[in-house]
Amino acid sequence: MRHAGKLVAIVAFVLVGTASAAPPQTGVLVPGRSLAGVSLGMTQAQVRDAWGSRYGVCRDCGGRTTWYFNRERFRPQGAGVELRDGRVVAVFTLWRPPGWRTPDGLVLGEPEARITETYDALTRVECGGYSALMLRTAGTVTAFYVYEGRLWGFGLTRPDALVCR
Repeated sequence: MRHAGKLVAIVAFVLVGTASAAPPQTGVLVPGRSLAGVSLGMTQAQVRDAWGSRYGVCRDCGGRTTWYFNRERFRPQGAGVELRDGRVVAVFTLWRPPGWRTPDGLVLGEPEARITETYDALTRVECGGYSALMLRTAGTVTAFYVYEGRLWGFGLTRPDALVCR
């Protein structure tokens, strides 16, 4: 019976840790580093620890393992990760979830001009209906997605991963 108390405590601790992780409702893009606490190279387990296990798996992503963490079930708004060999190679927002920002005060929904005022030396790539303004740093590409002249989303990828989603 002495061990039963320890077992209950361990189970409670594990459940609390799991219950606290949830899909991000808002997040911060730290260019070149992370998006809502998820960084390139993280393992699947680390992503689940950060964002929980309530995600959908893309069925039509060209063989790429992609998880979608939607704010609401079956609504394409939130964040996603692309995994290769069990590690994050890209992390990105889906659609334009409210409240997402950078430490420099850039908020989703702002005019495109604010991106180029805030971050210099961006490369533009046309993605078919929207654009990606890319900031390249050592080993990462930070993407600012623009749709109809407004900042629509954020992304962080390895240089060899797809920027256009």
